[in-house]
Amino acid sequence: MIISSLELIKRNSVLTYFSIVFLTSWGLIILLAGPSNLPIDAEKSKELLPLLYILMLVGPSLAGLLLTGLIKGKAGLLRLKERLLMWRKGIRWYLIALSTAPILALVMLLLLSRLSPEFNLGIFSSQEKTSFLLSGIFIGLLVGIFEEIGWSGFVVPKLRLRYNIFTTGLIVGILWGAWHFILFWERDSFSGTLPMLIILGRLFAWLPPFRVFMVWILDQTESLLLVIITHASLIFTTTVLVPMTLSGKNLLSWLILWGAVLWIIVFVIAIAKGGIFTQNPVEKK
Repeated sequence: MIISSLELIKRNSVLTYFSIVFLTSWGLIILLAGPSNLPIDAEKSKELLPLLYILMLVGPSLAGLLLTGLIKGKAGLLRLKERLLMWRKGIRWYLIALSTAPILALVMLLLLSRLSPEFNLGIFSSQEKTSFLLSGIFIGLLVGIFEEIGWSGFVVPKLRLRYNIFTTGLIVGILWGAWHFILFWERDSFSGTLPMLIILGRLFAWLPPFRVFMVWILDQTESLLLVIITHASLIFTTTVLVPMTLSGKNLLSWLILWGAVLWIIVFVIAIAKGGIFTQNPVEKK
């Protein structure tokens, strides 16, 4: 019975991964916040929010480690550790990982701030800029490590056995966006056209293209460390640079433009480097 269950998991490892991710992350949040407190009210739950965000991270990391151990055993976990510590990849890749998201956002916000002061850099509104910067770095690394152990450590390599970079990134990116729903969901999210467009933008305008970008980095370097750094730079960008006060039409405009710029970057990479749309699935190791 145990053997047959393990074989079933192996044959459906991707579906099993996403099932564990959603059930664990959403389940823990529902248990802690309580079903009656959903959607989460950010103003009323300020003390609870940090813990809720941490609970979200349990799903990808737990699913990645559990399934790697079940399917590939000790050898798989050792290989995962090797990829986490794979740092000798050249300064060019570190520059790409660290600077892409912040530089793009910085340029966009500087341009948009000429149209509205609401687009001023988020850090300008902080009274404690040093602690704000340090917290952005810490949160970015925390999120990057715990999420990418699952997304890039397990499910992306599995999907790359069947699909090219773009398709793999799109599949994971869409589900990655959907996974964030429970945190982005607000009480008025489905009350009108603008709120619905905002939540759809938060979930699907920019997360899929950035995931394609991260799949490309992983494919080129095999380094889980570099993908974690890339993810951390994205979190730093969205928490420190992008103003949290954006709302209404300005927020929707930002989401659309941010997503469009990231898609442009994906297509530029596809044209310059090739392989994103045409490269064959990787060979099973």
